Amino acid sequence: MRKPKIRLNRISDKTKLLLKFNYISSALSLIIGLICSYAFHMQGTIPYVFYFYLVLNLLNIAAFNKHKNLTTMAIFTSVLSFLSTIVITLFSGGINSPFIFILGLIVLAGYISTRVFGKIYLYLIIISIIFIYLIDYSNFDFIVNEVPETYRNLFSLISILFSVYLLGGVLGKNLLHTHHNLYKSKARIEKSVDEKENLLREVHHRVKNNLQTVSSLLNLQARNTPNKQIKELVKSSQNRVTAMAMIHEMLYVRDNLSKIEFGSYVQELTQYLLRTVEQKDRKIDVTINIPDTLLSIDTAIPLGLLINETVTNSIKYGFRDVDEGKITIEIEKRYQNKFILKIADNGTGFPLDYDFKNSNTLGLRLIHNLARQLQGTIERLPTEEGTTYKLVFQDIASQFNT
Repeated sequence: MRKPKIRLNRISDKTKLLLKFNYISSALSLIIGLICSYAFHMQGTIPYVFYFYLVLNLLNIAAFNKHKNLTTMAIFTSVLSFLSTIVITLFSGGINSPFIFILGLIVLAGYISTRVFGKIYLYLIIISIIFIYLIDYSNFDFIVNEVPETYRNLFSLISILFSVYLLGGVLGKNLLHTHHNLYKSKARIEKSVDEKENLLREVHHRVKNNLQTVSSLLNLQARNTPNKQIKELVKSSQNRVTAMAMIHEMLYVRDNLSKIEFGSYVQELTQYLLRTVEQKDRKIDVTINIPDTLLSIDTAIPLGLLINETVTNSIKYGFRDVDEGKITIEIEKRYQNKFILKIADNGTGFPLDYDFKNSNTLGLRLIHNLARQLQGTIERLPTEEGTTYKLVFQDIASQFNT
C-alpha cells in the first residue's frame, strides 16, 4: 500500500534533522574533546567521553544507512547523548556544570522522534537532575571536577556555545523549516478539499436538476392522458422522484456534504406531499419529532422514499372518508447507531386480518423493499384506529465505515 506523500515528507524531514544533529554533534564532540585534551590539559574522563560519543555516533549513522530504521537510530542517539551528558556533567561540576543544559536538548530531540519518547526522556532527565544534585550533596570522593580551575570559565563558554548552536542552528532552524513545510502542505490540502467540495456540490446540483427534469416530464405526461388511473400512477412516480431530488438539493445548499439533516428534510417532504396529494376540503396535520438526526445519503434516500409512500397512502386512503386527520412521524436513536422510525395516522386503517406483507399493492411492496435496502425490519403495530408502522434501521454508511 502506497504511503501518502505528506507522511513521506514528514519522515524525510525527521531523518534529515536527526542525521544533521548526529553529524554536527559528532564534529563538535571531536573539537571539544581535542580542546579538553590539548588546550585544557585534561587527562581524565571528560575528553574520553567526547571521543567515545564520536565513535559510537558514527557507528550509529553507518548502521542507519544499512537498516534504514529511523526509530532505532533516534533511540540510540538519545540514549548515547543522555549517558554521555550525565557523565560529563558529573565530572565538570555536577549540578553547577554548564553542560547540564544539554539534557534539555535531549528532551527536545526525544519529542522530535515521537511524543512517547519525549515524555519518557522528560521524566527520566528530571529524575537524573535530582540524582546529580543528591550526588553533589553527598560529596562522593570518587567524583571530582576534572576541569582545571584556570579553564573552567572557558569550558563553561564552550559548553554554552555548544548547547546554543545545537538548539538554534540545528534543532530550531530545522523545526522552523519543517513547520513552514507543514503550513504549505496544509494550505495545499485545504485548497484541494475546497475544490473537491465545490465539485461534489456541483454534482448534487446537477443530479437535482436532472431529477427535476424527469419530474417535469412525468407531469407533462400525466397532463396528456385522459385516464385518471394513469394520472395517479404518474403522479406517484413524480412524487418519488421529487423525494430524491430534495435530498440532493439539501446537500447542495447546506455546508455538510455527507450528512442530511433528516428532520428538516422530512418537514419539507411532508409539506410538499400535503400540497400535491391532499384534497382542498380536508385538513390534515403532520407532527414531526426528529431531534438532530444526521443521516448519510445512502440511508436518507431509501428512508425518504419509504416515508413518501407511507404518508401518501395515509393521505390518499387513510383519510378518504374523513374531513380531518393527523399523521405523526418520529425517529428515536438507540444504541450502536440504530434508529427506530414510527409513522402513525388516525385514519381508517387496514382490517385486522389484512396481510400487508404479501400485498400486491405497489406502495406496500415498495415499503418492504426499501426496509430491506436499509437492512432493517418493518412491522405494522396493532392499534385501535389508523395505521402505525415501526421501522428499525441503522445508518448504512456508518455500518460500512465501521
